[in-house]
Amino acid sequence: MIHSTAIIHPSAKLGQNVSVGAFSLIGADVTIGDNTVIESHVVVKGRTSMGKGNHIYQFASVGEDCQDKKYAGEPTELIIGDNNIIRESVTIHRGTVQDQGLTKIGSNNLLMCYVHVAHDCVIGDNSILATSAILAGHVHIGDWVIMGGATASHQFCRIGSHSFIGGGAIILADVPPYVMLGNDSTPRGINAEGLKRRGFDSDTILQIKRAYKVLYRQGHRAEEAVNLLLAMPGNLPEIQLLADFVGHSSRGIAR
Repeated sequence: MIHSTAIIHPSAKLGQNVSVGAFSLIGADVTIGDNTVIESHVVVKGRTSMGKGNHIYQFASVGEDCQDKKYAGEPTELIIGDNNIIRESVTIHRGTVQDQGLTKIGSNNLLMCYVHVAHDCVIGDNSILATSAILAGHVHIGDWVIMGGATASHQFCRIGSHSFIGGGAIILADVPPYVMLGNDSTPRGINAEGLKRRGFDSDTILQIKRAYKVLYRQGHRAEEAVNLLLAMPGNLPEIQLLADFVGHSSRGIAR
């Protein structure tokens, strides 16, 4: 259903069974997939495309120009996958040509109210950003990440898959996969409960715990820790993921 007060640009493309609520604005060059619900007072602008089954709540601003003084009106993009929930007053900005010109959000994510996703951010699948979580520009988040309420990430940080960020934490360095970051921004072990819920077996979780000790408890420099991780028995892809993440960290990892 398209409400009579909604404003939809003639060039916008809406799929089947799309609902647009009262006083919402769908701008030029916007593409919205099937079975998506846009509640009242939502603005979707710019070269924004989203997949199927998304639900955007009132007062969200999706695909707006970024808050970067270098931005000069270039036709950058925002791409959103399927089945995301974007709650009240969320703001998501498009990318800049200084990066890839793209902000990208995967599928099955929950962005709670007042979340801000700045330009050039990349979010994977199945993640939860709780109320008032803030991402500065160029932040990359993996899959199955949970960010607590009122967390904030510095620009260019990476947050690895299956990590858990405690509410109020300030992220100034990369957070490796599987790591729990406390409210004081200090690593507190691995996200074992989350891994269990996602079907990781006990042996794999044990190996990830051992890898965490190598990385954080034995006094190794990052390069030394990576070599030790790669030498761990079993050649587990989960440990390879951790080693690759740490080995390619340009900002250093949270300590």
